[in-house]
Amino acid sequence: MASSTLPLRDGAGSEASSEPLVPLRHYGRHAGAAVALVCLGGVLWSFGKNPNLDWPTIGAYLFKDLTLQGLWTTVWLTVVAMAIGLAGGVLVAVMRLSHNPVLRGVSSLYVWVFRGTPLLVQIIFWGFLGALYKNTMIGVPFTHITFYSAPTSTLVDATTAALLALGLNEIAYASEIIRAGIQAVDRGQTEAAQALGMTPVLTLRRIVLPQAMRSIIPPLGNEVVTMLKSTALVSVIAGHDLLSNLQDVYAQNYKVIPLLVVASLWYLVLSSLLSLPQSWLERRFGGAR
Repeated sequence: MASSTLPLRDGAGSEASSEPLVPLRHYGRHAGAAVALVCLGGVLWSFGKNPNLDWPTIGAYLFKDLTLQGLWTTVWLTVVAMAIGLAGGVLVAVMRLSHNPVLRGVSSLYVWVFRGTPLLVQIIFWGFLGALYKNTMIGVPFTHITFYSAPTSTLVDATTAALLALGLNEIAYASEIIRAGIQAVDRGQTEAAQALGMTPVLTLRRIVLPQAMRSIIPPLGNEVVTMLKSTALVSVIAGHDLLSNLQDVYAQNYKVIPLLVVASLWYLVLSSLLSLPQSWLERRFGGAR
């Protein structure tokens, strides 16, 4: 009987080979990486050695009291505005998903207005609200009965105007993110909860939102970083944030570039710190171990 030689196979079922595996060399990648490093090094060298950068001024104002006070205002505005945005965003998102045409229409109008106008315009509008309404009154609508009245410029100062603009604007964007996350949850989950006798509010809180968080967290994390940087816009109404305080300084000493570097360094630090809880939340709700 003729015998045949069969190729040896390993345990995985693939043919064993005595030839060594040679990794494919990507010379283009190595050359591109080298060029990128040279360019980056050249930029950093030129930036760091530029005498107009004025490192002593940067060091002097990096931890100065007015810088830290502005930094605190920036953090406070970011946290409170995001809290307003999240709370209002859930409400507006639920209204947009409602079967009631009035609620759906009002919420759609709100999102249309605040998403369709620039944030800078909204900040200026709230900052000069006193030019539109000289007095803020609380009373019975469509009557002359008034319970409280005060000058609008006294009630809505620069910080309050900044908070109103940032928070109300964020509601529009957060509502769209939350609405998309809710719609991403299988409709059968809601139907099963209703079959068990759960109320719509309980279903939303216990069933829908926890599952929607997987889709909501990443874009909302980006919104927090965007909000942090958007607080710099309140400098147009002297909101006493980080950039506003530094602008007041370089308007007097003309050290524009060094003080802008100070602001940029702090924004980079805060953005990096905000990425840590975002990563944890993504792992938490994404099921990663």
